[in-house]
Amino acid sequence: MKSLYIMGTPGSGKTVVALGLAQKLQQEGYTVGYFKPVASGRKVPGSGDMDSVLMKKVLNLKAPLDIIAPVSAGPFYLSAQMVMKDALARIRSAFEEISREADLVLIDGALSMDILGSRGIDCVTLAKTLGSCALLVLKVENDYSLDNAIYLNRHLVLEGVSIAGNIFSNVPRPLYAKTDGVYRPILEEAGYKTLGVFPSRPEIAAPTVAEFYDVLGGEILAAHEHLNMLVEDVVIGAMTIAGALTYLRRAANKAVILGGDRADLALAALETSTSVLILTGGLYPDVKVLARAEEMHVPVILVHYDTYTTIEKLALVSRHIQPHDQESIRAALENIESYCDWTSIIKSLTTD
Repeated sequence: MKSLYIMGTPGSGKTVVALGLAQKLQQEGYTVGYFKPVASGRKVPGSGDMDSVLMKKVLNLKAPLDIIAPVSAGPFYLSAQMVMKDALARIRSAFEEISREADLVLIDGALSMDILGSRGIDCVTLAKTLGSCALLVLKVENDYSLDNAIYLNRHLVLEGVSIAGNIFSNVPRPLYAKTDGVYRPILEEAGYKTLGVFPSRPEIAAPTVAEFYDVLGGEILAAHEHLNMLVEDVVIGAMTIAGALTYLRRAANKAVILGGDRADLALAALETSTSVLILTGGLYPDVKVLARAEEMHVPVILVHYDTYTTIEKLALVSRHIQPHDQESIRAALENIESYCDWTSIIKSLTTD
């Protein structure tokens, strides 16, 4: 039995890669196991780690959730010493149980590769412990992203972890050609294989209004039933109405952040491609705004933070595919089939 440890940078889409690859492996006739040794993300109330719930459902896994994700650690995990007691032993035991039922096991890394390094159960150490091959999934923002990719590959080599290759995931359209034509060759000249360059896709990468609400909290004042709308851009409404119109028309499927007293700007935003209005400062809007939002099916979220704090909190918003989201699940598979050298991954997992 072989295992592939999918690890990389925060927000790169490791679970989406695991989801697509698992589906492809199943199509090729393999019994696939999924394992998330350290869960550090969102949870489904009453169930467990959200990514594990997704993979259990989509892949029809028999293992219980507490075996699929045996250890959970939040940002202040050191304050809960009992939670971390015997963590490595629990991870080993759970991995052995999942391995018994699978030809191949995909291991989903924590939010970042260094999480739980103080306890010796970070991604790199666990890959060595479990005898796994690494697949690096990398987020692209600028040229520093290439430097980070080379650094991470060097670190894995120095630690003695074999590397199946690298995937640049969720690459913004303006950076796609540079990633494929510049970053990929430089990475390969350094001796590290690139297995795929995935373009950013809204159905995978864009968070929903509900995920914005989960992070921001507050009150939903209109269009409660339309929280599944995708948010592809964010516009700050801090300009005059004349100056704002150009920006509002350019951005599609956007969240518009503005004060509740800016009825003129809110109404203008509602006449463009807007997914949600986020009103800051705890100021309730004019009833005309709510009436128009209901008519246009645009949720309105009222928060009591100032605009700066609201924007800071948005950095915590991320997309989590739901088990019922068939379009996103299919898109994850399409990424593997269209943009990834998946045969090389299978070869690295099935050859001694």
